[in-house]
Amino acid sequence: MTNQAALFEIQRPTDVDWTPDIATARNRLAAFIPNAGRAYARDRNFDLGVEDRSNVSALSPWLRHRLITEEEVLRETFKRHSYSMAEKFVQEVFWRGYFKGWLEHRPVIWSQYRQTLVALAQQYEKDASLARRYDEAVAGKTGIACFDNWADELVETGYLHNHARMWFASIWIYTLKLPWELGADFFYRHLLDGDPASNTCSWRWVGGLHTMGKTYLARASNIETFTRGRFNPAGQLAPEAQPLRGPALPQAVPPQFEDMMGIDLHLRGRKVGLVITEEDCSLAAIPQGVHPTHVIGLSAPSKRSVWPTGEIATRFAPGAVESATASAVDHFAAAGIVSDGEDWGYALSDWAQENGLDTLIVSRPPIGPVRKRLIKARKRLSETGIGLIEVTHAYDEAVWRYTKAGFFGLKKKIPTILEQLSI
Repeated sequence: MTNQAALFEIQRPTDVDWTPDIATARNRLAAFIPNAGRAYARDRNFDLGVEDRSNVSALSPWLRHRLITEEEVLRETFKRHSYSMAEKFVQEVFWRGYFKGWLEHRPVIWSQYRQTLVALAQQYEKDASLARRYDEAVAGKTGIACFDNWADELVETGYLHNHARMWFASIWIYTLKLPWELGADFFYRHLLDGDPASNTCSWRWVGGLHTMGKTYLARASNIETFTRGRFNPAGQLAPEAQPLRGPALPQAVPPQFEDMMGIDLHLRGRKVGLVITEEDCSLAAIPQGVHPTHVIGLSAPSKRSVWPTGEIATRFAPGAVESATASAVDHFAAAGIVSDGEDWGYALSDWAQENGLDTLIVSRPPIGPVRKRLIKARKRLSETGIGLIEVTHAYDEAVWRYTKAGFFGLKKKIPTILEQLSI
């Protein structure tokens, strides 16, 4: 295994160690937890710059790949704070699960976004005006100082404060009048926490497509206040945010969940291999009593876009998988490898046959490139008589049930979910 810390040499100085391993994630969590109560609620909206992230958790890259889980973060929070004291932070933890569940109810939204992105990439090649404006935006050369700074920061560090993400998306859509899909793609290609659901739905929300007609407008006074005077783009921003137009939202279709008792019975007496992907680097979904003899990490960077994935994000995801694979090998006293093959079907079938495995188990990946690649791999595995079983986190199943509409519906159920999960 490679040295995880050596993977990261961030160009711009930052107070966060972004090493993609479990130990670093837990160190960051421990450092933040004392501030997860009233201090977080008071200060979380301030973008203090890359050298000071003390007012936010900055846990999203590790949570996104589940080097740490939502349950672990919540349990540690409640060791120090009551629910009422940490309610705002708790809600922020649930937002990621909300967006994932919302997209699981409407997978066609992801398909439409990807199809439009392909068409826009083709348009970029033919439309000189679009190409010039897009290139200026992603290169941080628009002349809007705050926006340009955030564009550079994203590429150089792989992270942006959540408030800066909202301002950036609003300026991209309403001031620069660029297609929202290209902005979402820029984020997705560079963010360490780049997530199909959270990223896509957040951009749609700013544009008035998620909650139909409700938009987010970046205002110079708000930016000045919450960057503590670092930026003030007075006179440079669009004065209004008219909702974007798009296809009507499809009817929500609840996702289906596995019969865990049936899975337990199916796995008895079988030689099981564990598959780890960048979507889920934890062991939390693996049923108790299941002891894989072999572990494989699929580390090939997912096909995030028709354009190249950013260098830092390209390194973080495989680093997370490599770290998680090593941890699983230790946990199960199993044999383990990391595969960087592009064709997961052949990589998995060859590995399973070489080690006499008849069943593979993997944490269920939500909508996105990893899920698409596993669906394709399943066909190859079935041809060789190898089963692939997906298991869903108890947390995901509990949260996704309440994500067919707006966040408020989930918000009301948070205490019930916490009780259900014994948190």
